[in-house]
Amino acid sequence: MTVDITLETLTAFFGWMTVLNIGFLAVTSLLLMAFRDQFAALHAAVLGLDEAEVKKGYFSYLANYKILIFISSLMPYLALKLM
Repeated sequence: MTVDITLETLTAFFGWMTVLNIGFLAVTSLLLMAFRDQFAALHAAVLGLDEAEVKKGYFSYLANYKILIFISSLMPYLALKLM
């Protein structure tokens, strides 16, 4: 089975990857905003950390994931659209 990779195929791939990643980021952000205290208590108990540390970890996770989306999904998509 051979796959013919064209610019259109790559553009569609990176476009959908961006949409899925941003959707996952949005759902995760909404869940963390709505259930922050419950999740922090659970993760603090499991990991043996303070709840304040866990909440800082959530912010770091969301920030790093957003940067990763921009670098690995959105920028390649935009570059391919400009070609």
